[in-house]
Formats: sequence, C-alpha cells, structure tokens
Amino acid sequence: MTKGAGTIGLALGAGGARGLAHVATLEALDELGVVPVAIAGTSMGAILGAAYASGLSGKDIRQHILDITRDKTDVMAKLLRARVGRITDLFTRGLSNPVLLDGEIFLQQFWPKSVPQTFEALKIPFTAVATDFLTHSEAAFKSGPLRAAVAGSMAIPGMIKPVPHQHQVLIDGGTVNPLPFDLVKADFVIAVDVTGGPIVTRAKPPEGFEVVIGAAQIMQTAITREKLKNAGPDLLLRADIDHFNALDFFRARDIFKSAEPLKDEVKRALEQRFG
Repeated sequence: MTKGAGTIGLALGAGGARGLAHVATLEALDELGVVPVAIAGTSMGAILGAAYASGLSGKDIRQHILDITRDKTDVMAKLLRARVGRITDLFTRGLSNPVLLDGEIFLQQFWPKSVPQTFEALKIPFTAVATDFLTHSEAAFKSGPLRAAVAGSMAIPGMIKPVPHQHQVLIDGGTVNPLPFDLVKADFVIAVDVTGGPIVTRAKPPEGFEVVIGAAQIMQTAITREKLKNAGPDLLLRADIDHFNALDFFRARDIFKSAEPLKDEVKRALEQRFG
C-alpha cells in the first residue's frame, strides 16, 4: 500500500460495549496489510488491543466476539464464575460488594486462548493504560504480566474489583486517560474514540450499572475533549455508536455494522498520507 516511508501507531479508547467498534479499524489495517509499530489501549481498548497485539487478526477477534456472545446462558455462567464474594457478604462484610467481578478471571473466561501471559510474548509492542488509585495517577504498562495490567485497565469502580499490581492498586484507565494517543510513538497515529455522544431520546431513566458506566463515560468524554484542545492524533475516528449503551454486548453484530464505515475512513486517510 505505501509508497512513502512512515510508521503507523494505534490508540484504542475506553467505551464498554461501544468499544467493539474498534474491530472495524483493526480489520481495515489487516486489509491494507498494515502492521502498527505500537498499540496503546484503555479499558475495552486494552482488552481488544492486547488481543490484536498477540497476532490475532481483526476478523479473528470479530468472530470470537460473535461466538462468545451468541449464548447468553453461557455468558452469564462465566460472569458468575468471575464474581467476587456472595450475596450474604452484604450482611457479614459491611460494604463489600458481592456483585464485583474479578477482572483477571473475566479475561481468563472471555479472552481468546492464544493471548499470551506476558507483554514480552506479544507480536506488537503494546501499552495498557490503568489508573493507580493510591497515587491518583496514570499507570501505563509495557512489560510483565499482561492479564493483571489489562484487568486493572478495565476495573470500572463498582463493577470490577481493583487490581493490586506491582505495588500499585489499579482501577479503570479511563479515569485518567480514556484515549491514550499521547502514549503512541509513530509517524502517523490513529486514535479510535468510542465513548459516544449524548443520548438525545430515551424511553426510561437508566438504572443500576448503566448509571455507573454512563457516568464514567461522561467523565471520559470531558477528559478527551480537554486533551484534544492541546494536541491530537493524526487521524481521530468516531463511529456512529451513540444509540448503543455501554452494556450492549449482546448487540455486537449491530455495533459491528454501525462501525463499518470506519474502514473506508481509515483506508482513505492512509492512502492520502502514504500514497
């Protein structure tokens, strides 16, 4: 594809189920024969970014997601196995939350089996972005155990338990850096923002975990907006996914369809830049 010289990097943002839209960009790069020199991901971006960096194609990842979301009963059984504690813990352990998920067990249940145990075993250099709860600062990981770092990156407060890792306590990376394009070093950086926009109409008020994730996404949108005032990636992609909520994982096929136009956008931009 390329006539001119140059490297391409990729930043995949946080966004819950909306992050499934990342797959369209991965597939576009595959179709062009482009291999990023570096990938950074936050939360869902870290989950998919690590899988892609392991050598899986965008098409492989799409099929894996469709396969695991096809059987709702199986998904719920896996979530139960990843649950922390019991309902009785509410009464015996005070404020403990028995509904919390263990992120590392979650990844073990849902990640493709070919994803390796360490960053060093990945085929593309990858950075997982989390937040250190203790120091209130960004924690970016490029080496060591992969699962713990990505579990920390996706540890949404109130849903997934914090992850003790390397003398830090990790929570959702979207708290500090929901779109980590600033951590990618390449001649041309592509960033995919999947936080989505405001919901214009709604039949009923949000409830439960949707409020937790929705509030986090409002915060992430504000952070990203401020970051972009100072600097930005070479290509910023945003899919038409506002009508999906962050827990719409069983609507994966619809999310993929809505994100399909990103493929042409990626191809036009890279053709224009590299010839």
